Amino acid sequence: MIDQLSIKSGPYPFHANHCAVTMVPEVIGVPTILIADDEAEIVDLLRDYLEAEGFDVIGVGDGDAALKAIDASIDCVLLDIMMPGKTGFEVCRQVRERRDVPIIFLSARQSDADKIRGLGLGGDDYVAKPFSPGEVVARVKAVLRRYHKHDAPPPAAQLRFGRLSIDLKAREVDLGGSPVYLTAKEYELLLFLAEHPRQVFTREQLFDRIWGDFGDLHTVTVHIARIREKIETDPSKPKLIGTVWGVGYRFEGERP
Repeated sequence: MIDQLSIKSGPYPFHANHCAVTMVPEVIGVPTILIADDEAEIVDLLRDYLEAEGFDVIGVGDGDAALKAIDASIDCVLLDIMMPGKTGFEVCRQVRERRDVPIIFLSARQSDADKIRGLGLGGDDYVAKPFSPGEVVARVKAVLRRYHKHDAPPPAAQLRFGRLSIDLKAREVDLGGSPVYLTAKEYELLLFLAEHPRQVFTREQLFDRIWGDFGDLHTVTVHIARIREKIETDPSKPKLIGTVWGVGYRFEGERP
């Protein structure tokens, strides 16, 4: 079995191949992973590794097929960027409009701009080709653990900071009487900061707390910017989530 992927691409027929062996900790049932990539060898190799760890796998070869395959049974998406039809970026954007499911980009494009764009569209991780299939499996397990980590509601019912309120049981955010729509990771990041007001956290600390061991620190900056756009009166002059230059971020809100 090869360890690193560097394979020629080409069209090929995809099919779903199911196998149930061992469960992933903290996930109920057999997780189903959707792999969207037009390189047959990559899909087949990742399928082998994922099925050996007890996952079900569905493979598709283009963006349009990926969108058609997204339903309630999909637990995680491995998404190539450059595919026939819709690009991975387009697929990610449309998936985020329909479902809150972990998305890991797989791409030969390694520029920071591509990573920032992917994370900004709602991606949870970004893996550059060539990669180790074992590492991809580890990242899949990590994002699944993170997504299921906060299923139980915290004991406190609500946090209030002026016009901003966070309903912990409903996992809802309200600003001045209007709902604020956040992704799962945006909510978790805002909640963590709000639960520790005036405490400064580095990007590394926030990444470790919300995303875990694998990924790109750019995702913290991207998510902070997106949260500010949704809760700040003037995102360029934030009042709720402040930047401590050279260190990190802190929540500035005060409870009434």
